[in-house]
Amino acid sequence: MSIEVRHLRCFLAVAEESSVTRAAYRLGITQPAVSRTLAALERALGVLLVDRSTHHVALTAEGRAFRDKAAAAVAAFDEALDTGRLRRWPLRLGHAWSALGPYTTPLLRRWQQEHPETPLELLRIDDITAGLTRGEVDAAVLRGPVDVPGLVTELLFTEPRVAALPSDHPLADRPSLTLTDLAALPVILNPVSGTTTLDLWPPSARPAAVLTVANTDDWLTAIAAGRGAGVSGTSTAALHPYPGVTYRPLPDAPDIPVLLAHRQGPAHPALPQLSTLAHEVTSERHT
Repeated sequence: MSIEVRHLRCFLAVAEESSVTRAAYRLGITQPAVSRTLAALERALGVLLVDRSTHHVALTAEGRAFRDKAAAAVAAFDEALDTGRLRRWPLRLGHAWSALGPYTTPLLRRWQQEHPETPLELLRIDDITAGLTRGEVDAAVLRGPVDVPGLVTELLFTEPRVAALPSDHPLADRPSLTLTDLAALPVILNPVSGTTTLDLWPPSARPAAVLTVANTDDWLTAIAAGRGAGVSGTSTAALHPYPGVTYRPLPDAPDIPVLLAHRQGPAHPALPQLSTLAHEVTSERHT
């Protein structure tokens, strides 16, 4: 059996909805049709993609691995048929938070001046690769280190870390802080797209309590509410001021590498120009 785009769309609908019923409604077909299409895809691949043994369907390990590949294939198919994009093929640059920090606006302005034939779309996607592995973007600004197979990365610059505290906390009055200072507080981590983990602290001096959130907005809200402290880069302090949150330098924490990344294999034709311009802009601001 040949696999068609409709098989991939059906699988992705089931994966995203975690329900055959909701997937059928979303696709505008019957539940039996969804089940038959999914079963045909699994037979063609020779693996079980969805575990149907529980009340709520869930992806198997093979299904989770196949999901990103299917999403990338469908995105590429839809893009190929978009005649508007054929005339002006935009370069999609993803980021999970803060983009290039203070270099973002200079990059966008120079790109518009020097490459007006190729629109540069800056997209925030709350994902560890900012949508890159799912095929939602052509390149991404990532804060690393990023250990994801199939990605090519290049270092643009590094940025110091800062502590983020509730503004009414006594530590917020200090001019700078240390990791040891923060260990006395609950630490708020963003495992979806953040750069901070408990490995930032020595094993013997790690925070005792951890609160996890899914994105930068929730991270800021939790800190402002007094639920704990966080650690991020200076770009966050510059681009995300927030009522009730105070940023302080954290000089004993290692700097964060800021990377430009793309997938291995065929790339957007304007990617080399983006790489060159990104290095030029960040170098100019450092000199």
